[in-house]
Amino acid sequence: MVSIYYLFINGERFMPSFKGEYEYTIDTKGRMNIPASFRDILPPEAKKTFVVTRGLDRCLAIYTLDIWTKFEEKLRQLPTRARHYVRIVASQAWETKMDEQGRILIPRNLLQWAEIDSKVTVAGALDRIELWNPERFEQYKQQNQGALEKISEEFQV
Repeated sequence: MVSIYYLFINGERFMPSFKGEYEYTIDTKGRMNIPASFRDILPPEAKKTFVVTRGLDRCLAIYTLDIWTKFEEKLRQLPTRARHYVRIVASQAWETKMDEQGRILIPRNLLQWAEIDSKVTVAGALDRIELWNPERFEQYKQQNQGALEKISEEFQV
């Protein structure tokens, strides 16, 4: 059994963060297992439901339903000049429910856009899960090593 501890700030509950990197496969129907460590921390508000959409840097972003709802609120408040971003992210969003085996269905058009075939890198990104083509993610990490160090120094993290 996993104990889940929530942090409360000004009366608002914050869920634990998605962390870690995993190698998984996508089956021929487009289903992928959510890592057990991620399933174990899902809040009840998520209702075992996720929203998958295009992410940045050619990855897919997966939000729990409760976090997606908050993200939608932010999208609605963006100025008109951000309409392209809102249009693409919202039009490509797909709601999917986790089955009893801990799998979710990823739409084929999103997998094709991210150039993900059968192998996928699943990366925790705190409030969301990212799906990457494994080769692209390795390249991304290598290409951004210098930026990682600069950001760490600049923001003292």
